[in-house]
Amino acid sequence: MSEKKTIAVAMSGGVDSSVTAALLKTAGHHVFGITMKLWDGGTAAVDDAAKVAAHLGIEHHVADFSAAFEKDIMDYFAAEYLGGRTPNPCAKCNKLVKFGALLDKAKELGADTLATGHYARIVGGDDGELHLQKAVNIPKDQSYFLFSLHSDQLGQILFPLGGMSDKAEVRRIAAQYGLPVAEKSDSQDICFIPDGDYTGFLERRGVVSNPGEFVLADGTVIGRHMGIHRYTVGQRRGMGIAWTEPLYVLEIDPIGNRVIVGVETELYKSSLTIGSCNWIRQPKLGEKGLECKIRYRHRQVPCEVRLLADGRAEISFVNPEKGVTPGQVAVVYRGDEVIGGGWIE
Repeated sequence: MSEKKTIAVAMSGGVDSSVTAALLKTAGHHVFGITMKLWDGGTAAVDDAAKVAAHLGIEHHVADFSAAFEKDIMDYFAAEYLGGRTPNPCAKCNKLVKFGALLDKAKELGADTLATGHYARIVGGDDGELHLQKAVNIPKDQSYFLFSLHSDQLGQILFPLGGMSDKAEVRRIAAQYGLPVAEKSDSQDICFIPDGDYTGFLERRGVVSNPGEFVLADGTVIGRHMGIHRYTVGQRRGMGIAWTEPLYVLEIDPIGNRVIVGVETELYKSSLTIGSCNWIRQPKLGEKGLECKIRYRHRQVPCEVRLLADGRAEISFVNPEKGVTPGQVAVVYRGDEVIGGGWIE
């Protein structure tokens, strides 16, 4: 990228976004930072980002999106669990906040481009179009969470870390620049639930534990659960049911307030349907060689995609897959390229 630009960097206070800002400034671009204020406990991120910006000698702005984040992400998170689904707040936040409200704010402040510390790549193809691809560092790849980007957004976004070979390289660069967050540990949890206690978060937001029945697929009652928001498809532990074989959550019925459980073989599905689809590159009718991921840490598996008349899509697996979870995201790949995806129904 030889052309010098005005670039806004989404600075979270972590090492990835801080190195992103340092690299772009060193490359000669006019760089400024924006940190999103998303929830009451997020002040440490703002403080750390401000320290990094001061160290690099760049402007730093704080964008307060807390009201929108409360409604679009935190309320959504609680509503999904109450609806018997398992939410994916990071994918939702990327769509509505990071590459929605934040991208708009960056432009308002005069930026040509928004850069983030995501591990993914935007690559120009032989067709003259930009393509979203997996990062070089596959264990850190975050392309799964970016399926909702539109093709016209790819020219307004930069992912400078997408070509990094490993996280150690990023930390070496942070140390070279003397960044005050060089040794800061990576966040492992959802940002607004730093202690990982999803149940506690939901109950603090007024979700009431409403006990109900554990049932087998044939309707046989085998126990009592403590509220459907405590369970997710594929879960094996924490149910307190004595049985001859290990039992897994197969389905959650919010209307009947029941949790359907069964043995591991019952978890396997041959297909799924996705809605609220976004196709960066639409799959061709009958196209072979496609693969999909049904969770972030799920391996890519061969699949076929059939677009439906109502805008949804059916994904069929070559081999049945375990743990298809309503509310999660299924992302379709063509080799290393993200072509799109949607929300599992």
